[in-house]
Amino acid sequence: MAPKKRIGSRLVAAFWRVIGFFTVSAICGVLAASLVVPGVAATGVAVRNSIIFFNSLPSELTVGTPSQSTKVLSADGKTIATFYAENRVKVGLDQMSPFIKDAIVAIEDSRFYEHGGVDPQGILRALTSNLTSGGQQGASTLTQQYVTNVLNESLLSADRGDQVILSGQKSIGVKVREMKLAIELEKKYTKDQILEGYLNIVFFNRDAYGIEAAAHHFFSTTAKDLTLPQAALLAGLVNSPSFYDPAVHPENSIQRRNQVLAKMLSLGKITQAEHDAAVATGVDLKITQAQQGCAAAEIGPYFCDYVSHLILNNPAYGVDPADREKLLYRGGLTITTTLDSRLQVAAQAQVDATAGANPDKWGASLVSIGPGTGRILAMAQNTVFLPAPGKFDTQLNFNADSKDANGNDLNGAGGFQPGSTMKPFTFAEWLNEGKSMTTEVDASRRSYPLDFPWKSSCGKVLGAYDTAQKNLGAADDLQNNDEGYYRPMPVNYGLYNSINTATFAEAAQLDFCGIQKMVDAVGLHSGVDNAPVNMLQLGNLLGAIGVAPLHLANAFATFANDGTYCAPVAIVDVTDAAGRKLPAETSNCHNAVKPEVARGVNSVLQDVLKRGSGVYIEPKVQGQFPVAAKTGTSNNNGATWVAGYTTGLATASFFGDTLEGQKRPGQNVTINGTFYKNIDGYMLAGPQWANYMAQVAALYPAAAFPPPPESMTKPPQ
Repeated sequence: MAPKKRIGSRLVAAFWRVIGFFTVSAICGVLAASLVVPGVAATGVAVRNSIIFFNSLPSELTVGTPSQSTKVLSADGKTIATFYAENRVKVGLDQMSPFIKDAIVAIEDSRFYEHGGVDPQGILRALTSNLTSGGQQGASTLTQQYVTNVLNESLLSADRGDQVILSGQKSIGVKVREMKLAIELEKKYTKDQILEGYLNIVFFNRDAYGIEAAAHHFFSTTAKDLTLPQAALLAGLVNSPSFYDPAVHPENSIQRRNQVLAKMLSLGKITQAEHDAAVATGVDLKITQAQQGCAAAEIGPYFCDYVSHLILNNPAYGVDPADREKLLYRGGLTITTTLDSRLQVAAQAQVDATAGANPDKWGASLVSIGPGTGRILAMAQNTVFLPAPGKFDTQLNFNADSKDANGNDLNGAGGFQPGSTMKPFTFAEWLNEGKSMTTEVDASRRSYPLDFPWKSSCGKVLGAYDTAQKNLGAADDLQNNDEGYYRPMPVNYGLYNSINTATFAEAAQLDFCGIQKMVDAVGLHSGVDNAPVNMLQLGNLLGAIGVAPLHLANAFATFANDGTYCAPVAIVDVTDAAGRKLPAETSNCHNAVKPEVARGVNSVLQDVLKRGSGVYIEPKVQGQFPVAAKTGTSNNNGATWVAGYTTGLATASFFGDTLEGQKRPGQNVTINGTFYKNIDGYMLAGPQWANYMAQVAALYPAAAFPPPPESMTKPPQ
């Protein structure tokens, strides 16, 4: 370009900047009149109209608690998981480093403590610079920025994020409305309250909302412990979280940080020595990547999932699922659970070790209940939530029901066939009807035809081809695990050796409605639909209907608790972001089994490990503490169990096919390098249970089981 043309262009540009300066001055005069002294009489029509427009704008701003992270804690205070839509932890101004307070004020609004919410001087300076020199200075005060954040947060919380207006897209009307709200906000709150609110709401990173989350994310520290260079870097970041992201653009971040430090120095907030030392430091990030939800749980991911479903299914936490989800992800709840982290760590290590590399994806699980409280103390399985190389992944909870009693989803696998772990409940009814545990029954009988006269007090003595009789079905050829047990034997001997024909011989002398009531009383039900386990079907005497490990463990906890049943409990305390208590679960206990009956069951199940079906379980725990147990195996060996307990801890251990409803037989398989012709309860589920109990049972001291009355142990006359 020719020199004369360049000079001409500069003159034109200068002319329009001068015109722009006077135009801006006029605009600022109107704004100053309307914003600073809106109530004064004005003679100019433009000023008068602007004041009328200004005064007609809404002045109320609802400053609610911004979206906060929910924490799920173990009973001993360990973090299980965090839920959030925006990763934010609210802290008071006194819990923030003085450096961050000074840094954010210095760089974003140095006149913060002087203006009344809107700074006409700042507006004039910014507009003059922008129009006369082509700059891009902003003029929003911290109060105005806080207003913008509050408005945006309210939209996001209401799932109206599409209505958020970005700063560069705001109309003059929108900006003036926010100015009005800023002025009114300053009348309602102190400067420190506004600064605290701003630092808790402002966006730093997609994984860090508010200064506490930002400090943790970028430097693995707290807002209170931020150093000068760290605080200056974060203060500079809010202007453009992507451009100044220190993890992506460290050079931009350092340049911006040094601008903040220079501003702090010019305002006298730091000394020259502090400034120079801070400038000399690098970015020095120590990023802690935020993770939320049960897939990222630190311990107990499936217990976490169970707890989250309890919250989402409970009307106490919101009128509909959407409200409950909003509370969980935005409500800043602290949910204290029953989980004992010591037991959980031990349980997880054990289920992972049981199946080893597990290319065939066999499932292993452990769940523990506190007798007398119903508290779920551990819940583990040998899978991961999300796909990972070499891992068995599933989001189904092996230990839980598919649905709750109201039909709400629990994300459970729906239970597994309990096999012989059902036998103690028939034996309990035997004792409940006043029979001796040493009575001899004919375990040689292997066939019960359709016309066999089973008893049912619910209706009548059942006759041949009666409708109810048909429901019971027939047993054509009962099989025991070993040939030598088809003979008469005492009932207790039949139970601790897990003899199928002995259980049927007992049932032949019992009231099936009594067996049904016993099973119902201890909380056993179908894991698929919560329906009762129909004990008027013969197959259920030997565990044909799938039950969840959680409820099997709790049924045995009833025996451990002298016959008192307590419903499972996972949540003991819930507080919201303001510290208000919300409903939690309480132990719901009732007498389910007569104490003398429970004592009789306990007496016989102690023999399972001494000389019965669990005698080969290693390591030996009998002798370390008083303990009772029962093994169980489904017909095709696809589900195997040990359910065992002390007076302080009840645990169900499962190993089997979790993928196809135990359709895969546990036969001729290799597990963790060992070949098994047939998997039995004592082989894998047994050592899993024993190793775990050997580690943790002492944490819940076990007393000796009270003995049964002599009338139960004496042979019948």
